Amino acid sequence: MYRSHNCGELNASNINTEVTLAGWVQKSRDKGFMNWVDLRDRYGITQLIFDESRTDKTVFELAKTLGREFVIQVKGTVIEREAKNKNIPTGEIEILVSELTILNSALTPPFTIEDETDGGEDIRMKYRYLDIRRNPVKNSLLFRHKVAMEVRKYLSDLDFCEVETPYLIKSTPEGARDFVVPSRMNEGQFYALPQSPQTFKQLLMVGGMDKYFQIVKCFRDEDLRADRQPEFTQIDCEMAFVEQEDILNVFEGLTRHLLKEIKGIEVDKFPRITYDYAMKTYGNDKPDIRFGMKFGELNEFAQHKEFPVFNSAELVVGIAVPGAGNYTRKEIDGLIDWVKRPQVGASGMVYVKCNEDGTYKSSVDKFYDNDDLANWAKATEANPGDMIFVLSGPANKTRAQLSALRMELATRLGLRNPEEFAPLWVVDFPLLELDEESGRYHAMHHPFTSPKPEDIKLLETEPGNVRANAYDMVLNGNEIGGGSIRIHDKATQQLMFKYLGFSEEEAKAQFGFLMDAFQFGAPPHGGLAFGLDRLVAILGGQETIRDFIAFPKNNSGRDVMIDAPAAIDEAQLKELHIKIDSI
Repeated sequence: MYRSHNCGELNASNINTEVTLAGWVQKSRDKGFMNWVDLRDRYGITQLIFDESRTDKTVFELAKTLGREFVIQVKGTVIEREAKNKNIPTGEIEILVSELTILNSALTPPFTIEDETDGGEDIRMKYRYLDIRRNPVKNSLLFRHKVAMEVRKYLSDLDFCEVETPYLIKSTPEGARDFVVPSRMNEGQFYALPQSPQTFKQLLMVGGMDKYFQIVKCFRDEDLRADRQPEFTQIDCEMAFVEQEDILNVFEGLTRHLLKEIKGIEVDKFPRITYDYAMKTYGNDKPDIRFGMKFGELNEFAQHKEFPVFNSAELVVGIAVPGAGNYTRKEIDGLIDWVKRPQVGASGMVYVKCNEDGTYKSSVDKFYDNDDLANWAKATEANPGDMIFVLSGPANKTRAQLSALRMELATRLGLRNPEEFAPLWVVDFPLLELDEESGRYHAMHHPFTSPKPEDIKLLETEPGNVRANAYDMVLNGNEIGGGSIRIHDKATQQLMFKYLGFSEEEAKAQFGFLMDAFQFGAPPHGGLAFGLDRLVAILGGQETIRDFIAFPKNNSGRDVMIDAPAAIDEAQLKELHIKIDSI
């Protein structure tokens, strides 16, 4: 037996108990006649004491050779500490060691294994197995486990059944690039790794499984950001004989359950807003509603004056920033430079100070009087002491720019409290979106999303105005999940493929198996998938997902710890019937 207890459970009630512990040396303090060692495992830290007057001489001398991260086993007696540490659960006791075994020595680690480490991100990624020993990463992984267990418990209690679906599938167009896997036994043919289990969960509904879920790996070969990885995890769900309201109720319940069990927070309201309202009011389809700064459209009040920039714009729109009326000119110029960055792309910005006496001071006073600016204040819901920032230009582009500014200002003003949670549903998404380069419509979600029945007639004449039976859950400015009611009959699915530009032959080649299944009694069905990585990060109060993944990739999609992806040898390539052209 390597240990009778872990390093986080002993306390004053265990005094005079003989124990065996094992773990890593966190640090040691050698005072010559006495040596203290902090022993660490996943559960905590216990202090060991080696006393020249009470410890066997051989053991005492061996203790002096211990270095950081040595793996050791000790036997000894729990005694009361003279200098107690109230900051840790084991702080009232220490172990008077009688036996010491070095199970493994260790090199000096490339960074300190402490909560506040001296290791940069690159070096910690290379030695991720050491980084996991640090409390912030270890606790993030334990937190993820707790969330996943609560998800499984909640859904299982509602009669959902967890079913595994294949990882080696057929490449199908779902929006992002597939990762492909060559087949050795089928020369010149490839599997794809699933971007989601979409078609399989629909087939499970055809198979009568009724309520399915899976915590599942998905794969997308796309550009990476802080909240995106090439392999990620979904809480994937599907239900048969349901309408949109049934699905929204189930997953509102799941979100409430997680917030209560994980964070101890009760959330009653899940507002529902349409996609059009989200875009016009917040400039994006995943708005953060923990704070205000709603958009105010100003065309009516700002155009037809003598300011050519606004007169030529498709949209003039502003936000009122609370308490920002005291910004200095330097601060304002800094924000103007911020929106001009290539990442945002604005050509400039107009500002209006809302003075406490009801007057206004703006960068366009030459063109607008106090009554004009009062209308701007009313449209943006500005109060005395606020600052109005205004952008103009093409509607979609300008809304995106102002949305970026809104989020930046909220961060600077401390309005994005990570311990405050504001969920909402966004509904009535467009079914299709136009690719300006190709001139073709693409499915905004995926080709299996059902159109609103009352909008099907618009497919022929106004495809851009057809609404989808789709919905996203948003939490604190992040899309944490999305889904839709699916098409469940062959005729509607063929119609959808037609308007997406698939020929009958292409549709059959790509999705013939699903179309065939629909002919054998497919029930009405729909579902939703939560992004587990992102959900866990938000619940954990973080913006990025990396520390909640055991072995993440870097921003180039590389695992620098195992050096992957990597080349394979010629024999393997030959066996797979693959030849690589030199570049």
